[in-house]
Amino acid sequence: MTFVWILIFIISLALLVKSSDWLLESAEKIGLALGLSSFIIGVIIVGIGTSFPELISSLFATFRGVYDVPAANAIGSNIANILLIIGVGAIVARRLEVTKDLIDLDIPLLAIATALFLGVAWDGHIDFTEALILLLAYSIYMAYTILHSDDTKAAPPLFRRLCGFNIMTVFDSLTQRVRKIGGKEILWLIIGIAGLILGAQYLITSLVKLSEILNIATGVIAVSAVAFGTSLPELMISIRAAMKGKSDVALGNIFGSNVFNILVVVGIPALFHSLSIDETTFRIGIPALIISTLLFVISGISKRIHLWEGAMYIMAYALFIGKLFNLF
Repeated sequence: MTFVWILIFIISLALLVKSSDWLLESAEKIGLALGLSSFIIGVIIVGIGTSFPELISSLFATFRGVYDVPAANAIGSNIANILLIIGVGAIVARRLEVTKDLIDLDIPLLAIATALFLGVAWDGHIDFTEALILLLAYSIYMAYTILHSDDTKAAPPLFRRLCGFNIMTVFDSLTQRVRKIGGKEILWLIIGIAGLILGAQYLITSLVKLSEILNIATGVIAVSAVAFGTSLPELMISIRAAMKGKSDVALGNIFGSNVFNILVVVGIPALFHSLSIDETTFRIGIPALIISTLLFVISGISKRIHLWEGAMYIMAYALFIGKLFNLF
């Protein structure tokens, strides 16, 4: 019986991740057809799309009454994003370069978002009011990111164009763009959404069953196995970017995903019910999140992440997993 539930867990996790890819690809094409800028597509569609598995699985966990999964999932995903994904990216590229833009904007915002999350989660519970604080912080983060973009085709000019046109002109233009959207993109969008819902449902069911069979807290499984699986989209994107020498893409993907995880993946489920953090995640996961974020900030200030640093990151992630399951 244990093997069956492990198999269901793996299949549902794979479906969740793959459905996110289908949703992301179709949403990108629809965004282009609607005339959205590359910056908006990158920040909103790609940045949020790669974190959909974490969000959907956390929502389903909350609706199923498994209230320690959302925070554990977000904490584990951020640790995996930094220690595992950046570590692998640094080894593949042999060296990741950090640009001035990341130092001036992304690193401080990630540090502030992490500090805010830690302040909210320090008592082991996250309630409705704290959820609003997290979501408000993410709204400010998104607004600041868009308004301070170097892309001249970003949101502000778009808003100015919309305000300057007659409403019927805007409506006619939008209608023409909608007609350019193919039925194939809409079909894959629907399939992606359906796959996310189905995958999340069986993922949480199998997680609960495995927790009961193995006598392991659901939060521990979430902070390790679920977090690792839902971080696979970011891993694939960062590896491909690192192989092409695009350090900004490999690193920028992690910044956006991590901020989304600790502010939105936790914030939205907490609107429906107060969340808790299990003892193991609180004792091991939160310190690991603090340490990994500090390491990332220090590496960012030094402007380079070398191959040997990447290897150290991966070793630190292995230590984190080992401590979770008392392997050493």
